[in-house]
Amino acid sequence: MLAWPWMARIRVVFESGEPERVIEFDPRKAPFQHDGRPGSILDVLLAHGIPLEHACGGNCACTTCHVVVKKGFEKLSPSEEEEDDLLDKAPGLTPTSRLGCQAVVADGDAEIVVVVPRYTINQISAHGGS
Repeated sequence: MLAWPWMARIRVVFESGEPERVIEFDPRKAPFQHDGRPGSILDVLLAHGIPLEHACGGNCACTTCHVVVKKGFEKLSPSEEEEDDLLDKAPGLTPTSRLGCQAVVADGDAEIVVVVPRYTINQISAHGGS
């Protein structure tokens, strides 16, 4: 029997119109950076040169790293109460919203698709919105 390479994949779609990005990575090699939980969407994106706002440094204290998971939601670590409470404040909240700093990809076969919303709470506040 052949060993299958253990590579997870995240496809990142930006509502802002930036080009999509696809990342393949080995979750066993986490952490990749120092922001967010090891192996989190934030950790993986930053390590691959894909910016994701994270005003609190990836410490689950804001909603700027909010992403909408379009595929693979069940392959992410479960959310905890602190994350759920913060997400209630995120603009564009959906049933598959997660904080990028908390959603860990641990499954090497995971195929995740996330949408990075156009606006964060920081951007709305800076532009006088509510």
